Amino acid sequence: MNPTTFLSDVPTGLFRDGAFVDASDGGTFEVINPSDGSVLTEVASATEEDARRALDSLCAAQSDWSATPARERCEILRRAFELIMAHEEELTYLQSAELGRALPDSRGEVSYGAEFFRWFAEEGVRVRGDYRHSPAGNARIVVHHQPVGPCLAITPWNFPLAMGARKIAPALAAGCTIMVKPASKTPLTMLYLAKLLAEARLPDGVLAVVPTSSASRVSALLDDPRLRKLTFTGSTEVGQMLAEKAAGRSLRVSLELGGNAPYIVCEDADLDLAAEAVAVAKMRGAGQVCIAANRFLVHSSVRDEFVEKAVAVMGSFRIGPGTDEGVTYGPLSGDDQLETVSSLVDDALDRGASRPLGGSLPEGLPEGGFYYPTTVLTDIPAGAEILTTEIFGPVLAVATFDTDDEAVAMANDTPFGLAAYLFSENLSRALNMAERIEAGMVAVNKGALSDPAAPFGGVKESGIGREGGFEGIHEYLEPKFISLPL
Repeated sequence: MNPTTFLSDVPTGLFRDGAFVDASDGGTFEVINPSDGSVLTEVASATEEDARRALDSLCAAQSDWSATPARERCEILRRAFELIMAHEEELTYLQSAELGRALPDSRGEVSYGAEFFRWFAEEGVRVRGDYRHSPAGNARIVVHHQPVGPCLAITPWNFPLAMGARKIAPALAAGCTIMVKPASKTPLTMLYLAKLLAEARLPDGVLAVVPTSSASRVSALLDDPRLRKLTFTGSTEVGQMLAEKAAGRSLRVSLELGGNAPYIVCEDADLDLAAEAVAVAKMRGAGQVCIAANRFLVHSSVRDEFVEKAVAVMGSFRIGPGTDEGVTYGPLSGDDQLETVSSLVDDALDRGASRPLGGSLPEGLPEGGFYYPTTVLTDIPAGAEILTTEIFGPVLAVATFDTDDEAVAMANDTPFGLAAYLFSENLSRALNMAERIEAGMVAVNKGALSDPAAPFGGVKESGIGREGGFEGIHEYLEPKFISLPL
């Protein structure tokens, strides 16, 4: 695919009232290609005035959209699913260009993101209420679900299609209008999705996309009484700050925040399977995934064998520019992320950790790219920052345990609780440990976890609410109780 020709077809304006427009002050910001540090294009940078105009359009469209029959709303979602899949190659290339991610991972995200539109096209016509008699015998209880109202979605850079899709699709299915503020690192995919939704005949004003170089210009809307919900995916620090601001107006909030996923390998695990699953659980998106395995907790009796197999898997990945065929993992998202990963590894090595894999990059990589080699660390001493910090990079950090109780205690020794991975050939043991692990999601004997048909979310400081599954649409609905006389 010719990048110059393709990028010329990608919108770069703000999306409002069914059209792409310039920022009110004409401002733009650059979108950088992480593979070589070059500028892909410039995108309109929304001002606070632009954000409020977008909210104006959402509020004007809310009444008609919520009154639109569910079947009509969901037919639009179904068309969106079909359009996304029809433009799979364009979306695959676009994500790899602005994120640097390898083409196989970007192609997988297109299918994953599209599936939210198909899932909620089906769920949107199945929202049920309740009718029953009061136990006191003096009233009929009717429970009806209504759209929350205009929503603000703030999405991260690491899944530029799917993170927006799993917010937009249920909001639209529920009858809510929604504004999306995509990450400034990766705004192009969301703008392209807005173009496809317009082609799916989504009414003007129901969706707005407002990229900006300053997130505060959009988060200022949390003070606007017309806004009814905030949905945020990103860092715990930023999410908690936004939630605190939203609490000032008792705004409906859902948060998907940071993780520190344990990857437990018991002594009875299938070690070949546990090592092979590293390719997905750790290396998808070069490790820049909120549910990526972060702390590899391996039974001491099988540590050496597991490490040997995991080194072979990690070492098999081919690094390079994300848009190159044959590349299996690309650069990190920027120099900020590269610095974070480098400092975590350096700290562990300075404290005495061993590095059976890593330390150097292959020759021939483009200058200016944000590349980091696949790395495996063992013998990490207590106190190393990498044992308590989300890595967000292609680094496998191994610690050991001797009993199931110790493994569970180590897994739970974190303020986060998003995802966990567990490998054991004993199903009863695996279920027992999975139930004791403090995480919103646990994968047993597999490295893949996300599924649009299942609830995604965490506990503790990893978030509030769930996205996807039967639960996802209810994040955008309010139950209303209507009392009738007998």
